[in-house]
Amino acid sequence: MKSQNVQLSRGALSTETGVNIETIRYYEKIGLMPDPARSSGGHRIYDQSHTKRLSFIRRSRELGFTLQEIRELLEFVDGGEYTCAEIRDRTLRHLDEVATKIRDLRKMQNTLKTMASKCDGGLLPDCPIVDTLYSD
Repeated sequence: MKSQNVQLSRGALSTETGVNIETIRYYEKIGLMPDPARSSGGHRIYDQSHTKRLSFIRRSRELGFTLQEIRELLEFVDGGEYTCAEIRDRTLRHLDEVATKIRDLRKMQNTLKTMASKCDGGLLPDCPIVDTLYSD
């Protein structure tokens, strides 16, 4: 692991974490990322704590957590007064939401398959897919 004294530019932070520079700016603007120190020339200087926090945010987003959910998780972590059970409960709630979305996506998939199977791909403007989309 890198030393806490490593100093990175925003570009280097972006490269190290795989998070777009504009996304880093946005996270700073909305307060998910703390303001970095500045060099004597006014350039932002990020350290390992920024890298860790940004990686936490990126991974949480990959798992489908909303920015508000991430903010709440970070408030727990930043305050240092959380239990693993509290984090688990939030994770399980999110898992239930993901499972619901998966069920909904499977229904959509099946509906689209059914619609596509009714279409022979002919050249006539009469299309069963369009008819289905217009139906109640």
